[in-house]
Amino acid sequence: MINTLLIKNGTIFTHDKTIYNMDILIEDNKISAIEANIIPEDSWPVIDAKGLYIIPGLVDMHCDLCEPGFDFKEDYISAGESAINGGFTTITNNPNTQPVIDNRAIVEYVLTKSKKESPVNVYPYGALSKGLKGLELAEIGEMQLAGVVAVSDGDVPIENSGLIKSLFHYCSMFDIPIILHCEDTQLSNGHGINDGFIATQLGIIGAPEIAETVALTRNILLAEAYNIHLHVCHVSTKKSVEIIRNAKKSGIRITAETSPQYFTLDETCLIEYNSLGKVNPPLRTKEDVQAIIKGIGDGTIDVISSDHKPDTIDSKDIEFELASYGISSFETAFSLAYTKLVDTKVITLEQLINKMSFKPSQILAIPKGKIALDAIADIVIFDPEASFLVESRNFKSKANYSPYDGMILKGLIKYTIVNGKKYETNNDNVVLSSSDYDMSQFEGYGDY
Repeated sequence: MINTLLIKNGTIFTHDKTIYNMDILIEDNKISAIEANIIPEDSWPVIDAKGLYIIPGLVDMHCDLCEPGFDFKEDYISAGESAINGGFTTITNNPNTQPVIDNRAIVEYVLTKSKKESPVNVYPYGALSKGLKGLELAEIGEMQLAGVVAVSDGDVPIENSGLIKSLFHYCSMFDIPIILHCEDTQLSNGHGINDGFIATQLGIIGAPEIAETVALTRNILLAEAYNIHLHVCHVSTKKSVEIIRNAKKSGIRITAETSPQYFTLDETCLIEYNSLGKVNPPLRTKEDVQAIIKGIGDGTIDVISSDHKPDTIDSKDIEFELASYGISSFETAFSLAYTKLVDTKVITLEQLINKMSFKPSQILAIPKGKIALDAIADIVIFDPEASFLVESRNFKSKANYSPYDGMILKGLIKYTIVNGKKYETNNDNVVLSSSDYDMSQFEGYGDY
């Protein structure tokens, strides 16, 4: 028996076009028709998408799923349900697990377990170094054969330049992106605050921007020497954007991503030791945020990821310097980007889809990010006019905390369809009219 779902009356957006007055018919897990006025049979479920926007399912290039080994923080079920609430139909699995995803056996375990338990698509990353220790190469070739779509040490920087040279030389034999967190820990001091006025005011040693840019410059030069595809995650500084822009002009194979905290929050968020805003790299200055927004607008920054990094509330509700890094981000990433970038006309919705769906799929070489005939039905339907209150206590993630608590965002996710299966989100628990939406709420959180 064929499982059928019909979506009617919506406006379809993809990375390169807008389609009006077309219905979408889904049969089993694929799109079987995109036509005007499809007449439903009596047995077909129908979604009336009048006034709603239909977009490809979001693809997240940078997130921690915490399995295996840290399922008390997050697991495939909770991560998948949280992703669905945020419109992500495909997520990746950073290798900083226990055991580390650094060999074929662990890759196969992750693929098997996530396919069984997660309601969304999960693609693992393989570690670059064994045990994420930055000392010797992991079994990259074997892991690629097993199914990893990229190699990375997650948020652990590789500081040994000799090892980076060996990794790039070795990986030049494989058509696989290398994803790097750029940080020189001898310069960053291991603290989750920018080196500047706020750090001085709070009496905390800060991390200067050169901790990011020194490592970034080294990695770019080595990537050029070995002609590998370098993907830089969570870009946070003005100088980094300039360096990446110049590298692209020079023809170096580099792509870059950032995450919502770096274009919606600045270091003033940390006043009063707000550990909910403690991330790595740290929140930077207003000038840096403006540069990130400009880099998104001009295409220097290719991808927007959630940078979902969950942990227990106990790890956040302690002294700032002892608190864990990261934000529970799946359920706010898209709406933050829509609110701060699309609704303010920095970029179009098509460009946002490119950065959160199509381009990540291209970089990872996976068959996602499209609404087309015979494509897998990974689709998101959202209300562009509805505003909602962020209430992290209602997150599906186990990490139900957020520095965005109490903010009002636009772009309410109504339905997420994964492999043809429909999920209604619970994001409509508090819906406000568009008149309640006010950009001044971001004052003190990046007033630009």
